[in-house]
Amino acid sequence: MDRVYNFAAGPATMPEEALRTAASEMLCWRDSGMSVMEMTHRGKAYQEIFNDAEARVRDLMKVPENYKVLFLQGGATLQFAAVPMNLMTVSGRADYLDSGNFAHGALVEAKKYGEVRTVASSREDNYAHIPEWNDADLDDGADYCYITTNNTIFGTRYSRLPKGKAPLVADMSSNILSEVYDVNDFGLIFAGAQKNIGPAGVTLVIVREDLLGRAMPITPKAINYLQQADAGSMLNTPPTYAIYMAGLCLKWLQEQGGVSAIEKINIEKAKMLYDFLDESRLFHGTADKGSRSRMNVTFRTGNEDTDADFVKAATKAGLVSLKGHRLVGGMRASIYNAMPVEGVKKLVEFMKEYEAHV
Repeated sequence: MDRVYNFAAGPATMPEEALRTAASEMLCWRDSGMSVMEMTHRGKAYQEIFNDAEARVRDLMKVPENYKVLFLQGGATLQFAAVPMNLMTVSGRADYLDSGNFAHGALVEAKKYGEVRTVASSREDNYAHIPEWNDADLDDGADYCYITTNNTIFGTRYSRLPKGKAPLVADMSSNILSEVYDVNDFGLIFAGAQKNIGPAGVTLVIVREDLLGRAMPITPKAINYLQQADAGSMLNTPPTYAIYMAGLCLKWLQEQGGVSAIEKINIEKAKMLYDFLDESRLFHGTADKGSRSRMNVTFRTGNEDTDADFVKAATKAGLVSLKGHRLVGGMRASIYNAMPVEGVKKLVEFMKEYEAHV
C-alpha cells in the first residue's frame, strides 16, 4: 500500500528518510550486533546515539553553552507541573498568557504551586486569536512569564514575544524547529517530540543554567531539572528508541538546510493553503488572519454534515487525519516540517475538486 499524506496533529508524519534508516537498523545498529531497542542506556554505543541527538539540537537551534538540553519523559503535559515546581520558588508568582487549550491547562496546573496571574486571554473568543497584551503590564518580579508559541487545536501562533524582565518560558510543542527563534530570548523552552522532533515518548527541555537549583523540596527527582541535568537526563532509563528516532529526524532537518531553510518552506506551504481558503466559496479558516498558525491550519464549511463528508472523502483519497478537534470542529491540516509541499498541493487540489461538486 502506498503511504498516505498524514495531516494528524500528533503523533504526526515523520521524514521518510528517517523511517527508512530506522528500518534498516532495526535488527542491528552499526556493528553493535543489536537493535537500539535492546541497548543499555549506560553503554558506549547508546551514549553515542544520545550525544549525537543533543548535538543536533544544539546545532539546529543555536543553543548557547549556558543552557542545558534535557530529554525527559511524561510528555509536555508533565511540564505543566514541572515548570512551576522548578521555577516558581523565589517570588512565588508567575504570569501566564492564555491562548489555547494547552496554555489554559498549564495555567490551571500552575495554580497548585503558587500565585498565577492571567495577563491576557482569548478564551471568551474560543481562542480564535492570540490575546492582546501590553509588555508594560508584565510583572517584572514574577519568577517567569509563560506562553504557548503555537496553539495546535485552534491554529494560532504568536508573531511576537512578551518582553519583560521575568524569564520567558515557552511551550513550543507544535512549532519547535519550524521557525527561527533566538534561544537567548527564553529562560526555558520545552516541547513534546511527536510533532516536529520525532515520535511520541520523549520531551525536549532547554533550560538556562541560572534557573537550575530552585526546585521546590517536594519536586520529584524525575522532573527536577538540576538533578536531571547532573545525571545527563538519565536518572532512570530514558526513552532510548524515541531519542534515537529524534536524532534521525534532526539529521534530516539538518540535511534540508536547517531551521531557517525549513521555515521558508513552511511559510510557502501555509500560504498555499490559506490563499485557497481566503478565496474559497465553501471552506473558510477559523483562526483570525493576524494569528494564523503555519503548522496547524483550521477550517470548516459551516455545515457539520458537509465537514464530515469532506473528511471521509479526503481519507479515501489518501489525505488522512483531517478531522478537527472537538473544541473547534471542522477540519485541521497539520503541516509540520516533514509534510512535503506536494502533500499540501494535493490537499488544495482535492479541496478545489470537492468544492466544485458541492
